Amino acid sequence: MRFMSRRTSRLLVAWAALGLLLAASSAVAADDGNWRLFRSDSALTGVLDVELPDDLEPLWVFELGEGVESSAAVVDGRVFVGSLDGHLHALDLETGAELWRFATEMEVKSSPSVFNDTVYFGDESGAFHALDAATGAQRWVVETGGGIISAANYSDGILVFGSYDNNLYAVNANDGSVRWAITTNGYVNGTPAIVDGRVVSVGCDGVLRVVNLDDGAILQTLEIGAYVAASPAIRDNIAYFGTFENQVIAVDLADGGAPWIYEHPQRKFPYYSSAAVTEDTVVLGGRDKMIHAIARDTGEARWTHTSRARVDSSPVVFGNRVVIGGSSGDIVILDVHTGDLLWQFETGSSIVATPAIAEGRLVVGTEDGILYCFGRK
Repeated sequence: MRFMSRRTSRLLVAWAALGLLLAASSAVAADDGNWRLFRSDSALTGVLDVELPDDLEPLWVFELGEGVESSAAVVDGRVFVGSLDGHLHALDLETGAELWRFATEMEVKSSPSVFNDTVYFGDESGAFHALDAATGAQRWVVETGGGIISAANYSDGILVFGSYDNNLYAVNANDGSVRWAITTNGYVNGTPAIVDGRVVSVGCDGVLRVVNLDDGAILQTLEIGAYVAASPAIRDNIAYFGTFENQVIAVDLADGGAPWIYEHPQRKFPYYSSAAVTEDTVVLGGRDKMIHAIARDTGEARWTHTSRARVDSSPVVFGNRVVIGGSSGDIVILDVHTGDLLWQFETGSSIVATPAIAEGRLVVGTEDGILYCFGRK
């Protein structure tokens, strides 16, 4: 099974060469116990080698001025989260006390990323900010031509993010100077993955692009033929993501083929949720009010869990469990192998943000503007 390429005659050679470059590793960020960016690692797998207490309880809540669509970053005892109130908030992880807030011109839907004591995020005015993590003082700002929902990924001193001005950007982390920009034919909503010096991005124009991180050279493009708002998760040279054409697709980065395409046999709804990918399972939420677990080798369904509303939040796998929020207002923890319900908490408000896990805590915000921190009392 293979997609239609824009450069069919060169497809196999280019993708095979790229596969050799990517084969060495999955290129995840170093695991230092922090949650530094959306999906936790640079390959955006959404998988952590940590555990949480079985008896999770709310430790604190913080009321923001407006709703939360941004997924929090949790680094060195601090929580960083954007809000529709037009601020980036920094809180103490232990107590929930606000340490500082930074005002932007418009809403903050972008999930913050934290590297080298600096917080990076975009806002709906198109500004991409770098703030001092300790004080909230602005270090620099880059203006783009459209709102920024994408989080920034990071590698080798370079930040990569998408904008609703239809561009994929790479900027130098030290001063914000634009290293390169690639114009696409649609919004770039999802966060780009970074694997072994290569950027993998799927845009709303339905094109998967692989780009050299250093200079922005386009290594290959592949037509997906569907609107994609999710971020790609990369594991063992294969990209996994859902589309608005009711499919979850696996794309082999070695040859551009599709090992499998998953569709639920009855329910035909889009996927906004980004996948979590373990050694054997792909998990993501759907707008069909279901959480889907798919066998990574065959693309066949392992299990589904039914929710009371659509699931746009992205799952996080930790140990043998997976946690995800939903528009029903429920946060659920399921057995990743069976889909059995292990824990549930009803917030009373829709959740589209991805839960963040660090230091034995789970942090997630709701669309009524409440940020929850769960742990063991």
